[in-house]
Amino acid sequence: MNSSAAESGAPGPAPAPIRADSAPAADLMSAQEFAQHADAVLRAVGTVIDGKPEAVQIALTVLLGEGHLLIEDVPGVGKTMLARALARSIDATVSRIQFTPDLLPSDITGVSVFNQGSRDFEFKPGPIFANVVIGDEINRASPKTQSALLESMAEGQVSVDGVTYRLETPFTVVATQNPIEMEGTYALPEAQRDRFMARISMGYPDPASEVAMLRQRETTSPLESLRPVIDRAVLSRMIHTVRHVYASRAIEHYAVAIAHATRHDRELRLGASPRATLHLVRAAKARAALDGRDFVVPDDIDALAVPVLAHRLVPNARVIGAASVADTIDRILRETPVPLGSVGSA
Repeated sequence: MNSSAAESGAPGPAPAPIRADSAPAADLMSAQEFAQHADAVLRAVGTVIDGKPEAVQIALTVLLGEGHLLIEDVPGVGKTMLARALARSIDATVSRIQFTPDLLPSDITGVSVFNQGSRDFEFKPGPIFANVVIGDEINRASPKTQSALLESMAEGQVSVDGVTYRLETPFTVVATQNPIEMEGTYALPEAQRDRFMARISMGYPDPASEVAMLRQRETTSPLESLRPVIDRAVLSRMIHTVRHVYASRAIEHYAVAIAHATRHDRELRLGASPRATLHLVRAAKARAALDGRDFVVPDDIDALAVPVLAHRLVPNARVIGAASVADTIDRILRETPVPLGSVGSA
């Protein structure tokens, strides 16, 4: 690991260590150590993606929350660049899949090939067998090919010819897609969207950032000079630490209440799944750890509700003048009572 990159820019006095619960203390990071590594990743990705700190923050939140990220926006705004920069900042196995209409499921999962020497079939792993998998323009492949990711994203395994292969951990998919209105795209099925912990949009850069980009990339790409700032072992410890961030019963009930409200809202035809509730709490734990806390607060849930829930919800087209899904989620948050004593209550 590049320790000098992780140590520079370290915060001031460390808060209390992340709550250990029943986990061995040696496997958990102190809040200071966690912040140093997280800051190193954020700064490394920030050298490539200028002017988009919120998008980079959520990308790291998803990675630490053991989820998968969907980046949706028009071409040319840095979707693939963000995915590649995040992958390059970690010293782990990385693969990239360029989704096209003629891509087959076996091109992703791998295929069994007959070995003339051993007179038996030999499995050749596909690009899904990596710690970080970049799926570029995922919605340009057919739904059949998109579905090849379902098992791996939900269960961390791949089944080929009746044999199940476990994927190495940590494992995350960072996929990009163009808006469905673009020519040559297929809408992701609801089951596929539900596998992604969060969806973000890059948006256009502000003028100052765009001018800086022109100067920085006049002769070279910033990706070429990006080096890993943490390795897989450090990332695993960070993920393990996030797992043991404390979420009180009140916080859990708050997340469930929000998800329950989406299932009964007249402006929504399809509400949040139980997996969405699980992802919301996991992402909130990662956000709390990135903020130097060993416990989740309602603000963590509120801040992540739209990126975690919006892509899973289907609006009811029959409701005249229905608000956007994001507006509906904001209204649900306003109408859902915030739990009192949510930090320490059991």
